[in-house]
Amino acid sequence: MNFETDRFFAVCDNIQQYKTNRPNKKNRLFLSDAIEKKIREVKKMLTNPYLAWMFENCFPNTLDTTIHYRNVDGDDDTFVYTGDIHAMWLRDSGAQVWPYVRFANEDPKLKKMLRGVILRQFKCINIDPYANAFNDGPIGGDWMSDLTDMKPELHERKYEIDSLCYPLRLAYYYWQITGDDSIFDAEWINAITNILKTFKEQQRKDGPGPYKFQRRTERQLDTVSNDGYGHPVNPVGLIVSSFRPSDDACTYQFLIPSNFFAVTSLRKASDILVKVNKNETLAKECADLANEVETALRKYATFNHSKYGTIYAFEIDGFGNQLFMDDANVPSLLAMPYLGDVDVNDPIYQNTRRFVWSEDNPYFFKGTAGEGIGGPHIGYDMIWPMSIMMKAFTSQDNAEIERCIRMLMTTDAGTGFMHESFHKNDPKNFTRAWFAWQNTLFGELILKLIDDGKLDILNNIK
Repeated sequence: MNFETDRFFAVCDNIQQYKTNRPNKKNRLFLSDAIEKKIREVKKMLTNPYLAWMFENCFPNTLDTTIHYRNVDGDDDTFVYTGDIHAMWLRDSGAQVWPYVRFANEDPKLKKMLRGVILRQFKCINIDPYANAFNDGPIGGDWMSDLTDMKPELHERKYEIDSLCYPLRLAYYYWQITGDDSIFDAEWINAITNILKTFKEQQRKDGPGPYKFQRRTERQLDTVSNDGYGHPVNPVGLIVSSFRPSDDACTYQFLIPSNFFAVTSLRKASDILVKVNKNETLAKECADLANEVETALRKYATFNHSKYGTIYAFEIDGFGNQLFMDDANVPSLLAMPYLGDVDVNDPIYQNTRRFVWSEDNPYFFKGTAGEGIGGPHIGYDMIWPMSIMMKAFTSQDNAEIERCIRMLMTTDAGTGFMHESFHKNDPKNFTRAWFAWQNTLFGELILKLIDDGKLDILNNIK
């Protein structure tokens, strides 16, 4: 089959013929009246029953299967699984609950759960700002033998810039929506202080800093070269990220999409520190670092491509070496406008967007089932639905958006869920049947398109 054609099996006229794939109500980990109400509303709006079924399965998947909310020491606390891995990634958890924040004022229980995620993230950062994933308590785990400063509270200690940015993005958005500034307490001040310290250490102006990482593994990108410090960088003002948001080691450690994310995240933190904490000193420190990184991005992050014009590199080292590719995981070059890091109309971004969605990107794959971006984490010919969603999120072309949604519908392998990746020629060959971030992101995309007045595009899909 070709992904441009209609779905390979008939779409039923009666939505009742699609039985929900959600857990039984008694087995759902968290119930939100506001979210259930929205699901009912959207199902009535969508005339394609398969799309309505997918939305119903995907949008609440984080709530249904990954949320562990409780009260600890008299305050909200929420531990969020990624899905099939029972650990909490700062990135994934921040992205998983993001689409629910807009409903926080309609559901006090939901608001408390979200508040608990933010408080838990601040605590995690203060345990170790170099860690990307955490256990629910000091229980150890599979990676305790990694050659780095492991603690029993850590699931994994792969340092990634974005792991420190996603909590800032979530906390800022929650504050904007709810007005609840109680989250910005002493734990928050400690967390943002640790973030600043980590980012400055990883500018590597005074040597490689305290972080190093090695793993005994057959996977090259699961460990870091040069005794755990990685490829050398020239300290030009950018921030090193040892790992990408895919959890793969960087080739050149100035990861450009993540540095853009750091700029916007630090400015959000500065705004909070001024307006809530009245801490002008710390706010200025955040703003100054953001400005320094932004200046360095303007100077070093671009390249004049013979085919696409000026584009953003994916990674650089400050010595003049640049890597040209994109990875599906967010932050990515494709996703920068989704995160608010660049304007979608920025001509350099638009040139870059054309490059990354082409066979000139070594991790762009196109087959009989679909097309999109993957990455070395899964390998050749495996497309991540996340990249297709990011193309739709950043698109200004209705036909392109429709193609993206159709592709997502025809590559779910009939499960009604998103997967981590699928083979370009065979959607039934997929990885991770339970990956909550991509499921909830699909729901977020459908809501955005409806909010943007594009319901007719969704309802044109037959």
